[in-house]
Amino acid sequence: MSLATQLSGGADIMQSPIPAGQVAINRVPAVTPEFWLIKLLAVTMGETAADYLAVNLGFGLPATSLIMSAVLIGALVLQFGQKRYVPWSYWLAVVLVSIVGTLVTDNLVDNFGVSLITTTILFTVALAATFAVWFASERTLSIHAIFTTRREAFYWLAILFTFALGTAAGDLVAEHFGLGYLATGVLFGLIIASLTLGYFFLGLDPILGFWLAYIFTRPLGASFGDLLSQPVEYGGMGLGTIITSALFLGTIIVIVAWMSVTRRGEERVVLK
Repeated sequence: MSLATQLSGGADIMQSPIPAGQVAINRVPAVTPEFWLIKLLAVTMGETAADYLAVNLGFGLPATSLIMSAVLIGALVLQFGQKRYVPWSYWLAVVLVSIVGTLVTDNLVDNFGVSLITTTILFTVALAATFAVWFASERTLSIHAIFTTRREAFYWLAILFTFALGTAAGDLVAEHFGLGYLATGVLFGLIIASLTLGYFFLGLDPILGFWLAYIFTRPLGASFGDLLSQPVEYGGMGLGTIITSALFLGTIIVIVAWMSVTRRGEERVVLK
């Protein structure tokens, strides 16, 4: 069996801990257009909410990081207890991971003096190591077969590192290299568009494409979040973090409510 087949989930059946013939319920959502829409909204809100808590409310990065990490742990405990995909629980965890991932990078850069280049490399290595251990343990990186606690743990660890990496990469391009928020958003938008074309027309492996898109949607959303919220004199539109966060949170709630009613995103796998 080729590596591409294993990455795409071909090894899920062979390595599954669940007996053949049973139906496994995926604990994370199927990849649909609304999945990517909420993902972009979540990462944008994560950027602006982290800034609002740390700066506008005056909590500071250390205190905000501790508080939000504790809230995230509670949300993940709730999520792991579901044993299936529950939209409000899953997306609550994603929003909180987005906030914490932003805070982790901001702490390293602002409080510990770690450069954006170093943090980008650091989180790239951490994410690659997570994927390596995940694949060595499960023989797959498929997001369509997250039906055990161990696989879900790998999934959420990878999600955390993608948010931290995306924050570092986005800030590196926008601030260190001086492209600004709008140009950075356009750049990462073009990268995601190329991945989409590669998937539909050039045979890009779906799992590889998913994780690359997951990484690059972080700086895309964060760049447009900064564009909306930052003052005009700093290249933003001046909406502020409160309005931007509330706007995106409200949109997320509406879409998640619709997904809960229609049960969009649920996946079941019949094991062979």
